Amino acid sequence: MENELPKRKNTRLKDFDYGNSGAYFITICTRGMMCVLSQIVKTNDEITTSERNIFENNRPTDNSVGEGLAPPAYSEYKTHFKPCGEIVKEQLSLIETRFKTVTVEDYVIMPDHIHAIIFLQRDEETGGASPSPTLNDVVCAFKSFTSRICKQRFGIEQIFQRSYADHIIRDREDNETRRRYIYENPMRRYYKYLN
Repeated sequence: MENELPKRKNTRLKDFDYGNSGAYFITICTRGMMCVLSQIVKTNDEITTSERNIFENNRPTDNSVGEGLAPPAYSEYKTHFKPCGEIVKEQLSLIETRFKTVTVEDYVIMPDHIHAIIFLQRDEETGGASPSPTLNDVVCAFKSFTSRICKQRFGIEQIFQRSYADHIIRDREDNETRRRYIYENPMRRYYKYLN
């Protein structure tokens, strides 16, 4: 009797062209959720527990943008990059150099994962001579370069999990929801581990 490996679930939409022009929200996790990328710190001690409670009690329930009360100082929750996080930041900034039709609109480098909004623009001018990259091409190149440098400098064999999660951004409201999620992520992480 042969031992068969379990089949991996395909996380991509069937019959969707991930080379289409559009915006994509991606999440890339470190292997084993290692906290090697950053550390979340609060830089302003004036934000009180009562202010936090006001935000939590007025959080929108439908994930809408602009509804509810925003916390007094999102920007006071910062990600301080560890050495591997610095490499991730550098490689994110190089995506637009490597792929002329790709823009990284927003991102956050959390301790054990990365969220980013990536915009692909299909290059119609090349006539197929130099095809535009797919989302997978962009993510794989980013992960490959980052992993190679982290291995060379710090001896980390495999920094990222094998795959990544994506969400196709469908409209402006969806984009704003994802951007807000990126912006709030350090604050949520800080309070999650505070309790």
